[in-house]
Amino acid sequence: MNVDGAYVFSINIAPASQEQSWTKSGNRTGINKVGVEGLVQFANDSVSGDHVVDRENHGGYDQAVYAYALEDAQWWEEKIGKPIAAGQFGENLTTCKLDISNALIGERWRIGDLLLEVSQPRIPCKVFSGFWDRPTIIKEFTEANRPGAYLRIIEEAMIEKGTAIEVIDRPSHGITISDLFAARAGAREKIHEIAKLSELSEKYKAWAQQVSK
Repeated sequence: MNVDGAYVFSINIAPASQEQSWTKSGNRTGINKVGVEGLVQFANDSVSGDHVVDRENHGGYDQAVYAYALEDAQWWEEKIGKPIAAGQFGENLTTCKLDISNALIGERWRIGDLLLEVSQPRIPCKVFSGFWDRPTIIKEFTEANRPGAYLRIIEEAMIEKGTAIEVIDRPSHGITISDLFAARAGAREKIHEIAKLSELSEKYKAWAQQVSK
């Protein structure tokens, strides 16, 4: 399915981790990502040059790449009244003209030679709240239901910003990123359908099967 004009607006990495005091663990974080120029390798369940610290909640096969829509970032700019640079949601890919909230779990994106598969939404955490210096952001982020999407790397490749994005496959189940995010936040109307999805990440599969009993 061609998405009219969709492309990669920015590729973002954390060149180094930074100290954080927003959680009791005090672990360092790689949330502060900045846009980079030139070709970037997407391989080995990661984005080349990007520092991922909390491997339990970020990174790995099901969370290899995080994407956030430029249009959603612009919505947040209007809401909070200040500019938001690409990467400030902790995203590796800032997309343009692609409705990530309505991406289907398991749908596939072709970006040049790179092939990605949508796996799950992002859940906001205290590190995100502290990084933004906005105590209300977790509640606001949940209510807005604009979570962005984690993706698996199906076919490895190097890409650069400006590369077109083509949605080449959409499953028939109809469950979107926003549906799954809403269910995780407590809206359980579709939980039995969600629990049956083979395309779910292992983490979400275990959770959905448990709460659907």
